[in-house]
Amino acid sequence: MTEELMTVQESVLGEVFGIWFLIGAALVFFMQAGFAMVETGFTRAKNAGNIIMKNLMDFCIGTVMFILIGFSLLLGEDVVGLIGKPGFDIFTSYENFDWSNFVFNLVFCATTATIVSGAMAERTKFLSYCIYSGIISALIYPIEAHWIWGGGWLAQLGFHDFAGSCAIHMVGGISALIGAKILGPRIGKFVKDEDGKVTKVNAFPGHSLTIGALGCFILWFGWYGFNGAAATTGPQLGSIFLTTTVAPAVATVVCMIFTWVKYGKPDVSMCLNASLAGLVGITAGCDVMDCFGAAMVGVVSGLLVVFGVWLLDHVLYIDDPVGAVAVHMMNGIWGTLAVGLFATETVPECSMNGLFYGGGFDLLGLQALGVVTVGAWTAITITITFIIIKSTIGLRASVEEETRGLDITEHGLPSAYADFMPAGSSISIFTGKSTEEEAPVAEAVPVVENRPHIERLPDAKNKYTKVSIVCKQGKFDVLKNALSEIGVTGFTVTNILGCGTQKGAGEMYRGIPVETTLLPKIKVEVVICKVPVETVIEAARKALYSGHIGDGKIFVYDVEDVVRVRTGENGYDALQDSEM
Repeated sequence: MTEELMTVQESVLGEVFGIWFLIGAALVFFMQAGFAMVETGFTRAKNAGNIIMKNLMDFCIGTVMFILIGFSLLLGEDVVGLIGKPGFDIFTSYENFDWSNFVFNLVFCATTATIVSGAMAERTKFLSYCIYSGIISALIYPIEAHWIWGGGWLAQLGFHDFAGSCAIHMVGGISALIGAKILGPRIGKFVKDEDGKVTKVNAFPGHSLTIGALGCFILWFGWYGFNGAAATTGPQLGSIFLTTTVAPAVATVVCMIFTWVKYGKPDVSMCLNASLAGLVGITAGCDVMDCFGAAMVGVVSGLLVVFGVWLLDHVLYIDDPVGAVAVHMMNGIWGTLAVGLFATETVPECSMNGLFYGGGFDLLGLQALGVVTVGAWTAITITITFIIIKSTIGLRASVEEETRGLDITEHGLPSAYADFMPAGSSISIFTGKSTEEEAPVAEAVPVVENRPHIERLPDAKNKYTKVSIVCKQGKFDVLKNALSEIGVTGFTVTNILGCGTQKGAGEMYRGIPVETTLLPKIKVEVVICKVPVETVIEAARKALYSGHIGDGKIFVYDVEDVVRVRTGENGYDALQDSEM
C-alpha cells in the first residue's frame, strides 16, 4: 500500500512539474514582448515599427525553421556527440512526439535570434534580417545547444549551463557583436577626422525609456520561467527563484552607485541594462549557487555592463544601440565561468562544488572549455552567414532609408505612433467622415452685437501683434494668471521640447555627453491689439523671472490681419469677446 501511495505521489508530482514546465515556456515566450519593448524604447521612433516587426518574425521564422530541422539537430538521436540526427518525427510519429520539449526549446531558440536584433537596429535590411535570423534558428543555435543539452560532447564531459548563459545569451551576444561590426555604425554615431580616426562619439538617446523600462520588467518576470521551468523539485525551484531575484537586484544597485559616482547622476538606461545583465549572469548557475554566489554574480555583472558599453563606444567603435553585447555576450561568458567559482553542494539537487567552495579548478576549466568552443563555433558560422548576405543581397539599408527611418522605407509606415505622425508625410491617409457635422450657415450660433461699432483705426495704430512666450512648464500657471490680470484671456498653449545656447546643460547618456539636450517647455502664444505689447512683455517677464538660466524667451511678431472663422469678423473685432 505504501509503495502504491509513493507511486501515485511521484506520478502527481511529475504531472505538476510537467504543467509548470509548459507554464515556464509560456513565460519565456512572453519575453519576446520584453525584448521588443527594450529595443524599441532604446532606439529612435522612426524605426519602432520595423523593430516590432523583426521581433515578431524572430519567433515566427524560428518556429518554421525549428520544425524543419532545428529541433531534430538539437534533441535528435546523438551522432558522435556533435549533432542530433535529422528527422521529421513531428510529422511521421506525432502520437509519440515530445510536444512539451519542442515548445520549450523553441521559445529558447527564438530568444537567441532576437538578441542580435538590438545591436544591429536602425540600419539593417529587413530581408537580410529575416535570413540570418532563420539561419541562427535552423543551424547555429541547435547544433551548439545539442552539445550542451542534447547529450552532446560537452554534456558528456559534465559542462553545466542550466538555462543558457552560454548556449543562448553568449551565442546571441557574439552574433550581435560580429553583426554590428560588419554592418557598421549608424550615420553620425562616430565623428572621424580626415585620416579616418574617430575623434568624437555621439549619443543617440532612445525615444522612450518608459517603453524600455516596461520591457525590462517584462523580461525580469519572464526570467522566472526562463530559469525555473526545468526545475524538478519544489526546493530546487524555490532556490532558483531566489538566485534569479538576487543577482539582477544587486547588479542594478551596483550599476546605479557606479554611474552616480562616475557620471555625476545615476544613469537610467544603464541601470535597466544592469538588471538584464544580472539575469544573464545568473542563468547558467541559477540551480547550483546560493545567495552569496548570486550576489557576487550581480556585483560583477553591474560593473561589467558599464565597462562593456564603454568598450564598444570608445575602444572598439562598434555601435550597439541597446547594449546587447555588454548584456548578453559579456555577462553570458561571466555567468558560465561563475559556475566554476560559486557552485555549491548545499543547494538543493546540486552535486558539484566550484573553486571557492573547495571544488578545485576542474569545473572552472570545463566551463572555460565550453565558452571557447561554443564561442568559436558561433563566431565562425555567423561570420560566414553575414559575409554571404552582405555579398549577395546586401546587409545594410541605404543612406536614404536609414535617414528617413526603416518604418516608412521598409514597411510603408509613416509612423508607429499614428497620432504623432510627422508633418509633411508624402502618404495620404483617409480618416473617414468627421463625427462633428458642419453646421449650415443658417443654423450657426447667432452673433449678437451688444457692443458699439468701433471704427477701424488708422493703419499706423491698427496694429496686431503676436507674442510667443517660451518658458518652463512649472511657470505656466503663474504666467496664465499674470496675463489674465492685464486683460489677456485668450491664448494657445503647446508642449514643446527645446534648448537655448547652453544646449540643455550637457547631460550624459550611457556615459556619452549628449550634444544637445532637448528640455520640456511650454509655448504660450497670444495675438493682441487692445492691450499694449509692452504691458504683455513686462507682465510675462515679471511672472517668469528667477534669475537662472532657462527662464525662457519672448518673441514678438507683426500680424497682418485676424479673421474669426465662425462670424467672418476681422481685425480688432475678431479679437474681442463676441458675447460681451
